[in-house]
Amino acid sequence: MGGVVMKVLIEPGNSRNVLATIAIGDAYYGAWEKYAQAGWESYCRRHGLGLIVFDQDLLSSDLPTWKKATWQKMLIAEKLVDSGLEVANVCYLDTDILIGSFAPDIFQFCDPQTIGLVSLRNGLPFPYDEVLRRMAFLRHYCYDSAYPLDSALFMSLDQLYRHHELSVQGDEACMGLIVFNVVNHAHLMRQWFDKYDRSVQSITNGGDQTHINYEIQNWGKVTWLDYRFQAIWAFEMAWKYPFLYEERRNDEALIRSCIEASLYQNHFLHFAGSWHESRMWKVDGVFSDVRSLELVHAYQGYLAETLTGNPVGFVKPSN
Repeated sequence: MGGVVMKVLIEPGNSRNVLATIAIGDAYYGAWEKYAQAGWESYCRRHGLGLIVFDQDLLSSDLPTWKKATWQKMLIAEKLVDSGLEVANVCYLDTDILIGSFAPDIFQFCDPQTIGLVSLRNGLPFPYDEVLRRMAFLRHYCYDSAYPLDSALFMSLDQLYRHHELSVQGDEACMGLIVFNVVNHAHLMRQWFDKYDRSVQSITNGGDQTHINYEIQNWGKVTWLDYRFQAIWAFEMAWKYPFLYEERRNDEALIRSCIEASLYQNHFLHFAGSWHESRMWKVDGVFSDVRSLELVHAYQGYLAETLTGNPVGFVKPSN
């Protein structure tokens, strides 16, 4: 197990809670460092959280159970136990997640006896089937006519789990975010990892998405978190910003404005996927403008106010 590098960018502190990610290779680490790290650090300092990055494989690539980095988040709890670092709970995030400037502390919504997940299918602020239709339609007509209008994108839960020869579960989470307790879940997560060897097949090209969904839900102790803790940019864009599919998809100022608008409503924004939308987080200056931050701060304060509904008379714009 030697050679694993765990970079503790911010110590856990009194909360003993941390954000953690896996960023192996310059392409992943460099992008996260350039576009996401500042937002993560701000969030951690605001809530007294630690920040840890694993930048090498968490186990030897010679082992039969070695699998790509998406699987290796199942080993983080065990590594933290072995490290002796004082960590109680971990929120694992994929590197391509941006965090809003005033996102609440995710650990306040979790139970250390359970594993925290965000559904891909339920509790969305728009109809799941329709947002998928929009996404497929716009990709087909605006990106590439080879993009299918009917595909595994539309698999039902029955189809999804049966395709992987797994018992059907009641939901599907996006595995880009998992909240777990180090002591309670380290051994369990290692068991789930070791259950599958490196030849495991999945519709995500050998990724963990369906198999770990099955293991966690079959185990049964899940806290389903609000969609806003892992809003999916591909959904957000298809539903709210369809103009970004056309010629405006290279307009960085417009993309930045849309991302900021999405983070008014959402806490964490995940740029999951492999199509053009998934690269849009790599835009400079999200919430770097003072005016933008002032507006978000004022909006958050306004949301906390108690409103009376008392009439104030007829009001018209002054200019």
